[in-house]
Amino acid sequence: IEFMTFNFSILATDQIINSAAKMLYMSGGQFKIPIVFRGPNGSAFQVSSQHSQALESWFAYFPGIKVVMPSTPADAKGLLKSSIRDDDPVVFLEQERMYGNKGEVPDDEDFTIPLGVADIKREGKDATIVARSLMVPVALKAAEELEKQGVSCEVIDPRTIRPLDIETIINSVKKTNRVVLAEESHPFCGVGAEISAQINERAFDYLDAPVRRVSGIDVPMPYAKNLEKLAIPDVEQLIKAVREVAYMD
Repeated sequence: IEFMTFNFSILATDQIINSAAKMLYMSGGQFKIPIVFRGPNGSAFQVSSQHSQALESWFAYFPGIKVVMPSTPADAKGLLKSSIRDDDPVVFLEQERMYGNKGEVPDDEDFTIPLGVADIKREGKDATIVARSLMVPVALKAAEELEKQGVSCEVIDPRTIRPLDIETIINSVKKTNRVVLAEESHPFCGVGAEISAQINERAFDYLDAPVRRVSGIDVPMPYAKNLEKLAIPDVEQLIKAVREVAYMD
């Protein structure tokens, strides 16, 4: 099922959350719900507050739903095929700003990527950046610039929010001892907050600095282009956050 924008899925939350997500459990495992809900999520280009919401944390909150957020063409293909083949309902969140992005895609018609497996987009040893969807290319650009400043950053893309591959994130934090979480969504009750909590619960003794979050501004998305730009994290904000956890600023 395709939504023109996932903001419209709000009108279908009863069917998605109260029916699709619950049926397997309520039927004692008798009824499988192999359905994929897909469409653009998060900010676009001047479509204002009602069409620019990032809803991943909302859907990920409910047991019974899997939540996927690809950041590259190859990931989109592999994850979508896995989502279609999954017996559970999957919310497949794309990013409208990334629809024009190009990248290598395997020719193998049976190419799939397992759900619940994060990808290390760039290896590093001084700090970890966990980013998803639109923030992945931003994180990679920040890491490239930070390399010139003597900071080696590891960039991790969870790819799926639920199930979350927290082990890959924890192992990276144990190696780098510093972590910055990048997301375009609001900070309050967000996915970044959940990842931060799990890092503090499982890897607190490995941290040389507090977990740092770089999120979208906690206001409805503005329509004006100059204000819209200010509402979304950028490369400079990520660089500043990494420099702070590295005690360079």
